[in-house]
Amino acid sequence: MRIPLKYKLSSNTMPAFTHHIFVCCNRRSPGHERGCCDPEGSERLRNLFKTEVKRRDLGPCVRANKAACLDQCELGPTVVIYPQAIWYGHVRPEDVPRILDETVIGGRILEDLLIPDELLNTKGGRIRLELGDVPPDADHA
Repeated sequence: MRIPLKYKLSSNTMPAFTHHIFVCCNRRSPGHERGCCDPEGSERLRNLFKTEVKRRDLGPCVRANKAACLDQCELGPTVVIYPQAIWYGHVRPEDVPRILDETVIGGRILEDLLIPDELLNTKGGRIRLELGDVPPDADHA
């Protein structure tokens, strides 16, 4: 898919991003209780996003950048897409083309990767448990 001409660069302005993809590349020591989004330190996911954005000719309106800790470590590797504020967790390299094709180009949210709102900024649900909330995946029987 090509970005519509109205979004291409003019001689003196740069359009706003339609999608700005932030890929957590934070590293922690092996065995850390919160996990690590980039244990090898290779920025593999970020590099795959950049490669696939370029292959699909989505620039300059779609950009993929590395991010430091997005504080969703227990749900990582984590990717967030702005301005839509779509948070994806447990993202694997094979998910990258699907995220670009279905979410960025197609406008569909991938439910299997979506981090539920109630888990955002809760240390993977631990904060909610400490407050006495029932985790969303708890057996209510």
